[in-house]
This record gives sequence, C-alpha cells and structure tokens, in this order.
Amino acid sequence: MTDLLLLALVGGTFLLAGTVKGVIGLGLPTLSLALLSITTDLTQAMALMVVPSLATNLWQAMVGGYGAVLLKRLWPFLTMAGLTVWLGALALPRVDLAWLTGLLGVLLITYGGISLMGPRLSIPAARQSWAGPLTGAVNGVLTGMTGSFVVPGVMYLQAIGLARDALIQAMGMLFTISTLSLALALVGHGLMTAELSALSAAALIPALAGMAFGQWVRRRLAEATFRRVFFLSLAALGFYILAGALGRAL
Repeated sequence: MTDLLLLALVGGTFLLAGTVKGVIGLGLPTLSLALLSITTDLTQAMALMVVPSLATNLWQAMVGGYGAVLLKRLWPFLTMAGLTVWLGALALPRVDLAWLTGLLGVLLITYGGISLMGPRLSIPAARQSWAGPLTGAVNGVLTGMTGSFVVPGVMYLQAIGLARDALIQAMGMLFTISTLSLALALVGHGLMTAELSALSAAALIPALAGMAFGQWVRRRLAEATFRRVFFLSLAALGFYILAGALGRAL
C-alpha cells in the first residue's frame, strides 16, 4: 500500500468514525478499528486508533460531573480492565493475527447484536463487588488481543444502573484507561513504531472534524434511527471481518 493511499484510508476512516461519535456519542475506536483491520493488519489498526481514541475519550471521561463518584464505585472494574491489557497483548506476537482478527469480528457481532436487541441486563449491587473486577479482567484481556474495548465492559456498565450522563462518562473512563494500557502494551511489544505514532497523531484532525460534523448532523437527524443503522453496520462488518479472517486462517 502506498503512503498516499494509506493516508487517504486513515483520514477517511477517522472522518467517518468521528462523525459517528459526534452523532451518537460513541463508536470512534470501535468503528475505526473495524474498518482499518480490513485493509491493514490488526496490530497496525490498533496502533493507528490510539491517539484519536485517547483524545476524544479523555474529554468524555472528564466531563459530566460524576468523576469522583464513578471512580469510588468503579475502581476495581477499571483497575482490572487496565492491568490485564498487557496479558491479552502477549498473544499479538505469538498467535496468528488471522485468529485474533476473527475474534475481533465475533466481538463486533456481539456488540452490534446486543445493542440492537437491547436486552435489559441487570447486575444487583450485591454481586458487583466480584462481577466488576471479573468483567474488567475479561475486558482487558480481550482489549489486548483485539483492540476492542466494548465487550463485555460496556455491557457491565449498562447493567449496573447508571444514569445516562454517568454511563457516558463511565464509558469514557473505560475507553481512556483501555487506550492508555493498549498503547503501553503495543510499545512494550515493539508494535507502536514512530511512523504509526505520527500517523495516529495526524488522524486526530479528521477525527475531530468528523465529530464537529456529526454534532451538526445530530441536530437534523433522528438519533435512534442513526444508532440502529450504526449497530447494524457494525454487526455486518463483524461478519465480514470474521469471514475474511477464517478464510486466511483455514
């Protein structure tokens, strides 16, 4: 792939992913990872999303007014979600990337499917003391293996009864910690090169432009309809990625 083509691919991907985040408040790392993994290898896709994901989700983690309350309640979940990323990333240089890319496809299908069907999961407060660290650990391992932050972490946050604004801020916290941990793991394994770091930093510009455009679109579009289209597309991308990965692995 030529440098010019790669620049166009990265720019277009983050412009689209930023637009989605601007409209519905989520989806930038997930969509960018899904699209980039189709045309680059999984580790490159993970490295390229680091800076845009960190910048946009750090802001989301800091606003909302629930920071102290959420940290007090969620620190076991967030701590395990961050610490276990390195464990999952041990698979990157050791396991055929086709299998890990296939796992990413499964996670996208799961996330898109559950979000579309909307099952009302609920975890009682009495079980959160052990369910939080366990879910965080699983989320961290899967993040290290695939770069995806959402399964099962987002499902856990949705199941513990957070108010809407608190939920959005909590997801920002999870994504920020996961992105930082993933970046450290990629650097530690020699997978975050200077070239990829620079390209990831440059991708922040179209990501922010997309978010601004998405916020403009949001005022003119039914958010619920856009959300359904997004999750349907995400599930379809998951099937496509899974099929391609299986074709390469088998």
